[in-house]
Amino acid sequence: MIIEMNPDHPQPRRVEQVVAALREGKLVAYPTDSVYGIGCDIFNADAVNRLHQLVREIKGSPDHSPLSFICHSLSNIAEYAYVSDYAYRTLKRMLPGPYTFVLEATKLVPKVMRKKRKTVGIRVPDSPITIAIVEALGNPIATTSATHRDGELIPDPWTIQDLYGHIVDVIVDGGYLFPEPTTVIEFSGDHPRLLREGKGSLEDLEIVEEL
Repeated sequence: MIIEMNPDHPQPRRVEQVVAALREGKLVAYPTDSVYGIGCDIFNADAVNRLHQLVREIKGSPDHSPLSFICHSLSNIAEYAYVSDYAYRTLKRMLPGPYTFVLEATKLVPKVMRKKRKTVGIRVPDSPITIAIVEALGNPIATTSATHRDGELIPDPWTIQDLYGHIVDVIVDGGYLFPEPTTVIEFSGDHPRLLREGKGSLEDLEIVEEL
């Protein structure tokens, strides 16, 4: 099912349709500020396992391949990850935006999300659709980027429907994107480390130690 949604002013009734699907344990594709993502409610273990299976089948990643997840705000991040004072100041400058921050997980993060890891990748996209869905759901969304089997990012909902409509239950049509991976930054204490340079600018980051 494809649900068309205004990318700047998402319609509340359509947001509620998507949220209802997430609460039922369904997989949902949706636009962010960088790529189309495919996600589910992080507290629905069956849905998270389905998402892990999709990642394994589409991307050839092993079972332990980590998923990132979407929060709606910096205060929301602080519920699920330990954020140092330096990291907090940095994230406050850079979010919302096309970044994934790798932080130490709190006990609120379900074990099925961590897969024996102590850290999690967390996003707050600059996307009204994504933020509206997460806020209405009331907790984060586990997510992976929507790609072709060769790894190329998918720019539109119709291609997702053609390729994965038999796996993904709901697809939010937020229009065509020019997809680009997020910039990934890990915080180990007060020392940020660049894991991947992507769409997010590094100009506001004081120190980056490249991997």
